[in-house]
Amino acid sequence: MSESMAGLQRSMRVAEVSEENLGQELTLMGWCHLQRDLGKIVFLTLRDRSGELQLVIDEDSGMEVLAKAQKVRAEYVLACVGTFRKRQDPNPEMPTGDYELHVQDLRILSESKAPPFYVDEGGDQARESLRLEYRYLDLRRPSLQKNLLKRHEIAHFTRNWFSQEGFLEIETPTLIKSTPEGARDYLVPSRVFPGEFFALPQSPQLFKQLLMVAGYDRYMQLARCFRDEDLRADRQPEFTQIDLEMSFVSAEDVRGLVERYIHDLLADQAGVEVDLPLPRMTWDEAMERYGSDKPDIRFGMEIHDVSDLAKESNFRVFSSAVEAGGIVGAIAVPGGSSYKRRRLDELGKFAQDHGAKGLVWMSYEDPLRGSATKFLGPDFMAQLADRCGAGEGDLFLLIADEKYKALDVLGRLRLEIARELDLIDKRQWAPLWIIHFPMFEYSAEEDRLVAAHHPFTMPLEEDLNDPHKQPLDWRANAYDMVINGYELGSGSLRIFDPVLQARIFDLLGIPQEEAHRRFGFLLKAFEYGVPPHAGIALGLDRLTMLICGTDNIRDVIAFPKVQNSSDLMSGCPSHVDPAQLAELGLSILPQVATEKLEDSEQN
Repeated sequence: MSESMAGLQRSMRVAEVSEENLGQELTLMGWCHLQRDLGKIVFLTLRDRSGELQLVIDEDSGMEVLAKAQKVRAEYVLACVGTFRKRQDPNPEMPTGDYELHVQDLRILSESKAPPFYVDEGGDQARESLRLEYRYLDLRRPSLQKNLLKRHEIAHFTRNWFSQEGFLEIETPTLIKSTPEGARDYLVPSRVFPGEFFALPQSPQLFKQLLMVAGYDRYMQLARCFRDEDLRADRQPEFTQIDLEMSFVSAEDVRGLVERYIHDLLADQAGVEVDLPLPRMTWDEAMERYGSDKPDIRFGMEIHDVSDLAKESNFRVFSSAVEAGGIVGAIAVPGGSSYKRRRLDELGKFAQDHGAKGLVWMSYEDPLRGSATKFLGPDFMAQLADRCGAGEGDLFLLIADEKYKALDVLGRLRLEIARELDLIDKRQWAPLWIIHFPMFEYSAEEDRLVAAHHPFTMPLEEDLNDPHKQPLDWRANAYDMVINGYELGSGSLRIFDPVLQARIFDLLGIPQEEAHRRFGFLLKAFEYGVPPHAGIALGLDRLTMLICGTDNIRDVIAFPKVQNSSDLMSGCPSHVDPAQLAELGLSILPQVATEKLEDSEQN
């Protein structure tokens, strides 16, 4: 039977007690974390989001109170009134380990069933799917509470910082027009307009540009965004952006402001000092050195193009790849000659699983050892070592393939091996800007150009004005902030000239009537005076994840989804009542049923 807290007023949170409270009568409330019944004395550990404190109930508390304490179990909600005093046996492992509350009045406000896992830091040994099913229990764990507190602090710091820089926080709509370009939209049917739909915003892109047209020259928002796409450890179907837009600025103005924010945020929230200005690296350089447009530059093992050496070799796999317009790329693994053949075979399979035709390995030792040593002798190895800055005992991994396929797989191998060999200094922060992305990509499936960023991105003027450059060779005036191998934010200078915008739509194969159907309200606004403008969106979830030192974005979101976008706790998505569908004028077509993924530990 639950008891009332009538007549009681909580004095403070459990771990907010201090030396000043000694001798005082305190009223504390929270959850029982641990109960130890020694017969004539019961010890309880009371927990709330501030921490824990030991409670003592003995015969001096009264036999009725002692009997009640003996019934208490883990996760019962308690109200306790007692005298705050020093402990005779301090516990240095607890922040409040010098103190205890000698209880005179104990009320059981709510009982609890035995939880499906321990609500402590050992609870993370339980299957993640079980912890997500009982997320409200998982969220009681101190580590997750610490993460969500840190998220709050980051959001609070962010709002204040940008407010001081003259930004206005302005909300944009959640129910918007579907403008599919990139990820799939989540659609919301309209009851008032049968057969028509709203979409949930993938970003506030068009609306923040409209705010620039409206004269609000510095906009920010902690914006909720929704994308129906496959998930991974650092991605969710619903997420939060630190969304920014500015008028009358250059791309460098945006980068300069944002890196000052990152500098101040990391100093305030992570105790980290980063040097400004941040490094700038072109997309081409990032791909050629690291095989990724979000490179982790905290360690070396860079990629080297050895096509010129390979094409002169007697190894047909190499020379034919170069003749076909591809490359031969290599990385040198420090001390990798100690790798066993089994591990080398596993790396070969890893490369093939990510699209490479194969992996050539060569160990720089005497005698030479490798999968192609009969074709590639000591002279080639010496040149390879010189090119890669390698020494005796190192291992070379080489891939011959189409340029960006080879670079991509070598980049993945680089990260895989760095984690395995513990080459990454986890204490280091290495933010940088990646600039000059491709403006367009060619979609063989659609047989047309598609925007690499989005269709409102400004090309670099030098490319736009170069009559010898084809559009596929244009670079975008776009930029990404990357930290420790994660894309933290992406932005660009926007097109504000209607004539250029029409040209870009034409290059993307979007007819004028379709452009007006999809983006008409923006194009109409552009007829009424548009300032030059630029912006960026930073991922609040990823930023919090990095500052909290976790590699799983679900650790910093209160109620996350799993890999198939379902919520194991609430059971959504779910079927709805047929009457609801009928009211919306909808019917469900039969299709092959697919089972929900139950194991959320897949990434």
